[in-house]
Amino acid sequence: MRLYYTDHFELPLPPTHRFPMDKYRRLRRHVATSDAHRNDVLLVPPAATDDQLRLCHDADYIARVVDGSLSTPEIRRIGFPWSPKMVQRSRRSTGATIAASRSALTDGIAANLAGGTHHAFADAGEGYCVFNDAAVAIRTLQSESLIKRACVIDLDVHQGNGTASILAADASAITMSMHGAKNFPLRKVPSDLDVPLDDGTDDDAYLEKLSQALGTLDRWRADGEFDLAIYLAGADPYVGDRLGRMCLSKSGLAERDRTALQWCIDRTIPVAIAMSGGYASNIDEIVSIHAATLQLASGLAADR
Repeated sequence: MRLYYTDHFELPLPPTHRFPMDKYRRLRRHVATSDAHRNDVLLVPPAATDDQLRLCHDADYIARVVDGSLSTPEIRRIGFPWSPKMVQRSRRSTGATIAASRSALTDGIAANLAGGTHHAFADAGEGYCVFNDAAVAIRTLQSESLIKRACVIDLDVHQGNGTASILAADASAITMSMHGAKNFPLRKVPSDLDVPLDDGTDDDAYLEKLSQALGTLDRWRADGEFDLAIYLAGADPYVGDRLGRMCLSKSGLAERDRTALQWCIDRTIPVAIAMSGGYASNIDEIVSIHAATLQLASGLAADR
């Protein structure tokens, strides 16, 4: 399996922002030293180009991100201070999902060790998301006639409002989001399929809802098969997450991953995985959840 990483493009962040970002470096280190990934390949992706970004984002917004002319409220909404390294990392993280999507078309499964920036809108960033990697990847592969239809299976605990907005009313890109009903963002943008969950949802209730949602997603296949799925495997539904407000165990999250990935495999849908959110107080807990997702994916890829 091919895995794409961008953590070496470190951001000059204040101490309050370094903690959640450190998971990417630790995750890549784990993958590089794990026997479970001895046959996998770690790669640095190319940066997303302006032309690729313009498939989903307003040209004026891209220009202001690149030249650092975003307003103070816009930067505050993103949550990161602007810097040239922030621009480069945002391009690379989006490029990693594009690259993973390309690899998935030939290998069946591939992964971005970051990504899942589903709060980025066409004209604004939000919630640590600058560019929307899933939407840009889908539109890029469509523009190259590599795929016709795609779906986003967003299992981050926060609703994928930016993805839903960018891909709204687009029958060639179906968006599904399972998320905390009362969690961020306060104002949700309707996805094609939203599955709002109560605070405190546990393994059994979550997995039942997921099975139902994937059954509903199957009905969209009647309009044409999906040529690609992008799976946002957020670690934040974990019971120990500071922001998730869910009660999923690690074994429950592993079963969630297996259910989502097996759904793709059973339908011969190539799947690109992005890590998305994770905010447990113990960063090793986040890394272990993401690592379990990647190990499962690697095993499934090897069995194909």
